Amino acid sequence: MTPPHRFFLIDDNAHDQLLAQEAFAELCPDCHLTSASSGRDALTMLSLADDLPEVILLDVNMPGMNGFEVLQALKADPRLSLIPVVMLSTSGASDDITAAYTLHASSYLIKANVFSEFLEQIESFLAYWRHCKLTSPVPS
Repeated sequence: MTPPHRFFLIDDNAHDQLLAQEAFAELCPDCHLTSASSGRDALTMLSLADDLPEVILLDVNMPGMNGFEVLQALKADPRLSLIPVVMLSTSGASDDITAAYTLHASSYLIKANVFSEFLEQIESFLAYWRHCKLTSPVPS
């Protein structure tokens, strides 16, 4: 039996979390999406997790600890540093995109405002991730 695909969403917006949960449920029933509402909560949850996510989806604009600070903390932790991080934000500012890649984000997606377009984004993301998983060398 194949284990479920594990994803982790860090987003302070409860509505965006709900939309992501609905999108994942519709597009990937074998996926498990865990959510955290703040960077600090996410880092605590990840530090205690036995099973780490395959990919982290991270919002940029959050109060307290913003997405860039969370990304820095993730990449500084040897246990978490190799998990791909996809920035998922409403910001399309070139400074934000540059900062994300400078801090070693794997990708940067600008959130669509319309649910049907957001579904298409998540569907493309999941297709890309499945392709990467199928073509990645298996660690020995």
